Amino acid sequence: MRRRVFDLLASSFGVVLVVVLLSAGGLLMWGYGFTHSNVHDQLAEQQISFPPKGAFAHAKPGTEITPSMIPSVSKYAGQRLLAGDQAKVYANDFIAVHLSELPYGGVYSKISTAALAQPNNAMLQALKQTSFQGTTLRGLLLEAYAFSTIGQVMFWGAIASFCLALVMAALVALGFRHARRTPPDAELLRSSTGPGA
Repeated sequence: MRRRVFDLLASSFGVVLVVVLLSAGGLLMWGYGFTHSNVHDQLAEQQISFPPKGAFAHAKPGTEITPSMIPSVSKYAGQRLLAGDQAKVYANDFIAVHLSELPYGGVYSKISTAALAQPNNAMLQALKQTSFQGTTLRGLLLEAYAFSTIGQVMFWGAIASFCLALVMAALVALGFRHARRTPPDAELLRSSTGPGA
């Protein structure tokens, strides 16, 4: 095979790869933008705010603010919950702590079973409702965190695709340049057989 033909074929394949990488990068960036704005907008609609900074000064077990919340929840004190990282902290370090302090560890299935066994027990019925609401909100916030994380993965995937497209475009340019400089009759592999061999 002629060297020039090989260079042109390889460089043409490189052009296709550049287009694929740019398309992938564009789609990943669109996915990041969609998940980021959707998570933000959905969380903003809930109008959830972290407790104010002053509440963390008097943290006690069994109250709204427990000592276990200080390292994680206090860094968002007074802020509105608008991002995936915040949703994770609120779900795991605020709601989950309060649920764990309920009877039966706040586990909805256990509370529900007890409430079904005692349908006239008003305390168990209220506890069932509280556990259901807390567990549901926690699950929804963790889902927002998951989508936020997926969005971050898409963002870095887009950056990687664009960088690879740039590298491939440089290699393609070098390939076409080499093809122009290669003599038309140059072979890809020189044969070691022939006269005098």
